[in-house]
Amino acid sequence: MRPSQNAKDINEFNRFYNQPVEDQESFFLPSINNPNNNQLLYADCGQQTRFSALKHNQYCYVESSTGNSSELVSDSPPVDTFFADDNSMMHQGSDSCPSDMHHSPNDTYHSSGNSSCFTSDGTGLKHKLKELETAMLGPDSESLESYNTTPLAAANQISSESGKWVDMMEMMPNGDLKQVLIACAKAIADNNLVTAEWLMSELRTVVSVCGSPIQRLGAYMLEGLVARLASSGSSIYKSLRCKEPTSVELMSYMHLLYEICPYFKFGYLSANGAIVDAMKEENTIHIIDFQISQGSQWITLIHALAARPGGPPRIRITGIDDSTSAYARGGGIEIVGRRLSSIAASCNVPFEFHPVAASCSDVEIEHLKVRRGEPLAVNFALVLHHMPDESVGTQNHRDRLLRMVKSLSPKIVTLVEQESNTNTVQFFPRFLETLNYYLSIFESIDVALPRDHKQRINVEQHCLAREIVNIIACEGAERVERHELLERWRSRFLMAGFNPYPLSSSVNATIKTLLENYYQSYTLDERNGALYLGWMNRDLVASCAWK
Repeated sequence: MRPSQNAKDINEFNRFYNQPVEDQESFFLPSINNPNNNQLLYADCGQQTRFSALKHNQYCYVESSTGNSSELVSDSPPVDTFFADDNSMMHQGSDSCPSDMHHSPNDTYHSSGNSSCFTSDGTGLKHKLKELETAMLGPDSESLESYNTTPLAAANQISSESGKWVDMMEMMPNGDLKQVLIACAKAIADNNLVTAEWLMSELRTVVSVCGSPIQRLGAYMLEGLVARLASSGSSIYKSLRCKEPTSVELMSYMHLLYEICPYFKFGYLSANGAIVDAMKEENTIHIIDFQISQGSQWITLIHALAARPGGPPRIRITGIDDSTSAYARGGGIEIVGRRLSSIAASCNVPFEFHPVAASCSDVEIEHLKVRRGEPLAVNFALVLHHMPDESVGTQNHRDRLLRMVKSLSPKIVTLVEQESNTNTVQFFPRFLETLNYYLSIFESIDVALPRDHKQRINVEQHCLAREIVNIIACEGAERVERHELLERWRSRFLMAGFNPYPLSSSVNATIKTLLENYYQSYTLDERNGALYLGWMNRDLVASCAWK
């Protein structure tokens, strides 16, 4: 990992204000919600990792151990497991955990595992499915013969499914892990459980959290498929806690992702730049942040405003965050206020912090303490996609929040969201969208960290796996990761009465300078007053502003 870029980021942000600043704080990503739950899904123990499925809960979990060995194992807990020891999902192939740091993005769309892992021999289908059925449902469950009413009919169905599987594998590119994942999701979408279970048994021999990008992503995608069949996706999403790491450890994973990939840094700096531009003539500023997390976004803003010609304005921040984020912070939202107050005092910036410990869906105007005549900025950074809309239920909090904010007459509203379409899309196209979107993110991590880096597995498990499983396995109100493309967000803002606030050229220049520190495959595009950050021409994060 290269040295921290904090000081460089701040200097770039402030070069338009003609005064250097010095930053001694660390940056952290927004926290993951981790409600108190005694059932641990993921356990962090460094390099060794295994997947299992608890029979009584019917969902998978990643468990790691603190050993120094890079060999992956499948050490089952003392209950029936979905993944048998001799056929571990975390199968360690001869090339699944190379130690080289950089890998060509062009080589990451196909599994680096042995292509012979995908077998087209259908003779053992019934036996394997029976093993799979027993592991998932227990020895007393109904047998596969229940698919039809007679043993002969069941045998015919097995034979038919076996023939379909042989034909399917012959049509696929040899050993193409991405295509097999797609075929498995299609089988589930078509309610073809025999084929789906067989494909899952094949997939778990080649996916690996220490392999190529598609192998690593495939491990979490497969976990989502298993959870979907077991209806346990919501439990996984709520239980993902990583063996009770301390707040410092959890934030270090987020910080590492923040440093190696520019997505969050891009969003924060572009939003801050828009706020500074809109408030350049104001002596007081009230910022409402609808997901304050650790408050890291506002460190560069405080420093930039401290360097403003003529002196800094008085800053008041209303930070909104529910109680589950206390786990990542190591305490309540007041910790954020004390941290930001200390930074502001060191910069001689008048500062006030107002905490609102509540879910965004529950926020009302009276919580925000807006003062008459006070210039207002509102920040929606990677939060609105968690709000349910009209597709989920009768309460459309997504649009309600926008209308409520508009009624406050803010000078500027900033929006940062992932450029992905998973909100109202049906399961199979949503699976395809998730696969392609997160494959780009896993590829970008691949060029920044070696595959055997002891913290890379932690970063992907703690910061990415949780939302992947939720998108694939959950439906209705239980699916809280509901991304929309910027064009859909644009329609929502326009319907709420907002007008676009184009980002300034100085903000665009800052982001372009930022990207010079990263791999050349990152792209930056400006369209219709918004900025899009992408990987190999796939848009991943969009940033825009409104008034």
